[in-house]
Amino acid sequence: MQIRKTKRYQKDLSDILIYIAKDKITASKNFRKEIDKRIQTIPNFPYQYKQSIYSNDKNIRELTFKGYTLVYRVNKDKNLIEILTIFNRNKPKDNIIA
Repeated sequence: MQIRKTKRYQKDLSDILIYIAKDKITASKNFRKEIDKRIQTIPNFPYQYKQSIYSNDKNIRELTFKGYTLVYRVNKDKNLIEILTIFNRNKPKDNIIA
C-alpha cells in the first residue's frame, strides 16, 4: 500500500513541530523522525490501530503517539493509506474527518 499525506496533515504536523521546537529543536526533529517511522509501518497492518472515535467508518483509524492522535484512512480499492490529520489528543479540532 502506498502512503499519501494530505495537505491538512502536513500543515497540522508543521504547527506541532514549530510548537515543540520553541522548547527544544532536537525534540521537534526526533518527533518528526519517530512519527514518520510509525507511519511507514501502517501499510503492513493497516487495521492494527483502533477505529477512530471521530468517524463511524471502519476504514478511518487512529494512532496515538506521544499525546497526539494521528488519523488515517485505509482505502483498499486504491491500495492507499491517507494520513488525514494529527492533533493533540486533548484538543481535537472541528471537522477532523473533512
